[in-house]
Amino acid sequence: MTATQFPTSDSHITTERDGSMVTIGAAGATVTETTRSKATRYTLAALRLSLGWVFLWAFIDKLFGLGFATPEKNAWINGGSPTKGFLGNAVAGPFADFYRSFAGATWADWLFMTGLAAIGTALILGIGVRVAAVAGSVLLVAMWTAVLPPENNPFMDDHLIYAGVLIVLALTTAGNTLGLGRFWARLPLVQRLPWLQ
Repeated sequence: MTATQFPTSDSHITTERDGSMVTIGAAGATVTETTRSKATRYTLAALRLSLGWVFLWAFIDKLFGLGFATPEKNAWINGGSPTKGFLGNAVAGPFADFYRSFAGATWADWLFMTGLAAIGTALILGIGVRVAAVAGSVLLVAMWTAVLPPENNPFMDDHLIYAGVLIVLALTTAGNTLGLGRFWARLPLVQRLPWLQ
């Protein structure tokens, strides 16, 4: 077995063996990260950032009416309602009447837009990933129930897949890689209330 040593400081030596990185610290503690675990960390970070952008983009498009899903005349800043069009016209299935009952309501618009912005921002920054994952999953499942059955499948669609990915992100430390998760976890409030991670 051959090993290559990389001096990282006076008190740490990083050694590469068989595709694994082993760091030996000043106190003699050894931390091992395999190539697979590193790839997993970065894949989860990419999924986190991607889903964060999905939520944040939906907020931005509905706020300014950039013409992707929302025309400019229906932008929230121009007096449009982010919930009226979809909940008023596109819902179907057993919960349709429930969703139509609050389509365009001010409280629904604010709740929906605040949720999109907060979930997207938290995921992109890698902070409060657990809370964002739970809130995002609830929102996605609600959107799934608004149009039942899905158009191209008896029950499965992208909303449920995204919710599943959010659950995976909540069960891992996905906010630590390419995010502020480690900083967030050290905050006194988060240490007192770990569910905020």
